[in-house]
Amino acid sequence: MAQANRSLRLSSPHVFLLRMVVFLILAGFVALILYRQIATAFMANPGLNGLILGVLLIGIILGLRQVIRLMPEIRWANGLVGVGKPGSRPPVLLAPMASTFGEGDGFRSISTLTLRALLDSVGTRLDESREIARYLTGLLIFLGLLGTFWGLLETVGSISGVIKSMGGSGDAAVMFDDLKNGLAAPIAGMSVSFTSSLFGLAGSLILGFLDLQAGQAQNRFYNELEDLLSASTDNTFNSETISTAIPPDLRAALDKIAASTDQSNSRAATVAMANLAEGIQGLVLHMRSEQQLIRDWVEAQASRDGEIRNLLERLTTERELR
Repeated sequence: MAQANRSLRLSSPHVFLLRMVVFLILAGFVALILYRQIATAFMANPGLNGLILGVLLIGIILGLRQVIRLMPEIRWANGLVGVGKPGSRPPVLLAPMASTFGEGDGFRSISTLTLRALLDSVGTRLDESREIARYLTGLLIFLGLLGTFWGLLETVGSISGVIKSMGGSGDAAVMFDDLKNGLAAPIAGMSVSFTSSLFGLAGSLILGFLDLQAGQAQNRFYNELEDLLSASTDNTFNSETISTAIPPDLRAALDKIAASTDQSNSRAATVAMANLAEGIQGLVLHMRSEQQLIRDWVEAQASRDGEIRNLLERLTTERELR
C-alpha cells in the first residue's frame, strides 16, 4: 500500500521555478552588459519606460508566485495519501478536495461525479490565477505601442513646426540654421517611439516565458492530481448495474432530458461560433482601416520629405550662386 501511495506522489515544481530563476538571471546579465545603451534609451521617455518596467516587475513577482503557491498544495495532497508530512495550513486551490475528504478522514474512495466536480473546480482556480499574468503581458505590448504612436505624433508635429518656421525668413543662412535646429525634435520623437517599443516587447518576452513555465507547472500538477483522484474512484457500481436499478419510465425520461440538453448545447455552440465569426470579421475590418490610415500617413510623409529635399537643394543652389 505504501508503495502504491508513493507512485501517486505529486511532484514538486522546483524544476520549473529553477528555469524561471535561471532565465531571469540571464536576462539581468544581458541588461548589465548593455547598461549604458539601456540607460540612454530609458532617458528618452522616463515616465512611460518607468511604467513599463514597473509592470514588468509586478508580472515577474506574479509569475514566480504562481509556481510557489503550488508547493503547499502539493505538500498537503502528499500528506493526504500518507506520503510525506501533511501541511499545517489548509489548502487554497484544493479547498474543495479538503472539504470532501474532511479533516483526519484520510484518503478514501469517491464517486466519478465527485471526481469530475473536484477536477473542474481545481482547473477553474488554476485558470483564474493566470489571468492577471496574461493581462500584464498584453499590457506591456500595449504600452510599447502607445509609446510608438506617441513618438510618431511628436515627430509629425515637430516636422510641421520646422516647415512653418522656415517660411518666415528670407535669409537662406538663417533658414538653414533653423532647419538644422528643428530636426532635433523629430529625432527625439523617433527615439521615444523606438525605446518604448523596445522595453515593451522585451518585457512581454520575459513575462511570456515565465507564464509558459507557470502553465507547465500547473498542467503537471493538474495531471498528477487527476491520476491521484482517479485511483480513488469508486467503481463498485458500473453503468449496467445503475441502469438495471432505474425503472424504465424514469430511464426514458432521463434519455429525453439528455437528448434535449445535447441539442441545446449544440445550438449554443452554433450561436457562439457565429458571434465569434462576426467578431473576427469586425476585427479584420478594423485592422484594414488602420493599415489604410498608416499607408496614407506614410505617403503624406514621403511627399513632405520630397518638399524638404527640394527646398534643401534650392537653398544649396542659391548659396553656391552667391
